[in-house]
Amino acid sequence: MDAVAGTIPTVHEIADQPAPQCSEPASHRGPNFYPQAGLAPVSFREYYYPGVADEQWNDWKWQFRQRVKSLADLDRFFPMSAEQRLRMASVLHEFRLGIPPYYLSLIDPYEPQDPMRLQAVPSNDEFLNLEVGDEDPLSEDAFSPVPGIVHRYPDRCLLIATNSCALYCRYCTRKRIMEEGEAPPSRPQLEAMVGYIARTPAIRDVVISGGDPFTWSTARLEELLGMLRAVPHLEIIRIGTRVPVTLPQRVTPELCAMLEKYEPLWVNVHFNHPREVTREAAQACDRLLRSGIPLNNQSVLLRGVNDNLPTMRALLHALMRIKVRPYYLYHCDPVRGTQHLRTTVAAGLALIEGLRGHTSGLAVPTYVIDAPDGGGKVPVQPQYLQSYTAGRAMLRNFQGRVFEYDDPPAV
Repeated sequence: MDAVAGTIPTVHEIADQPAPQCSEPASHRGPNFYPQAGLAPVSFREYYYPGVADEQWNDWKWQFRQRVKSLADLDRFFPMSAEQRLRMASVLHEFRLGIPPYYLSLIDPYEPQDPMRLQAVPSNDEFLNLEVGDEDPLSEDAFSPVPGIVHRYPDRCLLIATNSCALYCRYCTRKRIMEEGEAPPSRPQLEAMVGYIARTPAIRDVVISGGDPFTWSTARLEELLGMLRAVPHLEIIRIGTRVPVTLPQRVTPELCAMLEKYEPLWVNVHFNHPREVTREAAQACDRLLRSGIPLNNQSVLLRGVNDNLPTMRALLHALMRIKVRPYYLYHCDPVRGTQHLRTTVAAGLALIEGLRGHTSGLAVPTYVIDAPDGGGKVPVQPQYLQSYTAGRAMLRNFQGRVFEYDDPPAV
């Protein structure tokens, strides 16, 4: 169903695709064979991919080629009824699917509400919410002076380098562009994006996002970084990627050696659940850190995934242990097809209330809502300042105690 391959198939054409003849089908050992999936990482690799050699498993290009991309692939691992197939066909007609074997191995096959499954696998809830939400909830297109650039803030901009992802998250804000296929932009398209930055001296900071820039070849990514580093007024380059979480095999010594040449370079990663902080993900982050690249984490608050305090706290503590700084906790955007994954603002505030003062401040992310109509990120915090009048502030601490705090006398 790639757009680059021709016309988009109909729902019934998708539903009628035959299941593939697989030489190595998923095994069917009982759930008691595996450790119970709680908050610690558990691998179900032997369930989904028995007999796959480590040499293949650790090859990121093999992982990328073997992604679950079709309804037939889904049916192999998550058998469906005829009605379910038709519903999932409707979803895949609208939104892309892609799950690398590595990330699939993190999903508990015996738990339909598994947090990793909710993020990666289309569901009946997504079908029921197909027409609920917005195509472009952040109005990015309205702030795009040239294709691929979103310039909302005065001194920084977003460069959407690609539509390709290793894993297509079911809550993605940019689901609308994924139907355009995975072909990279042309050299003239990249030159137009960089050209806008070059002729806009106010831009000192660019975020390369997508899609996921780490799905590019190392040479192609270096080409873009070289073009950007040639812009004299551009100080900071940031890359937004979920690859260290979903396809950590991609973070190779070759990639890190290339990235190291373009400092100051920052990478924002995207862990949502403590079970994603695996040994492989930690090693990928460590390679980037040892190359002098600081790592910040941006999570999305998702119902059934990380919207309770024990899970969120476990995630933040796991990130701290691998030297990744919790940066943002995003409220899930009202993008089409994601209503079932969205929480209330009150739920987000309760999480921050349960973290602030109860764990290190360095582990507490900034909870933000991306305002509609391009309003940008708005930080939302519990109300610790109770009142402030006549130079006197009434402050509430994490224990609920209230304190008076006076300004110094006027000079």
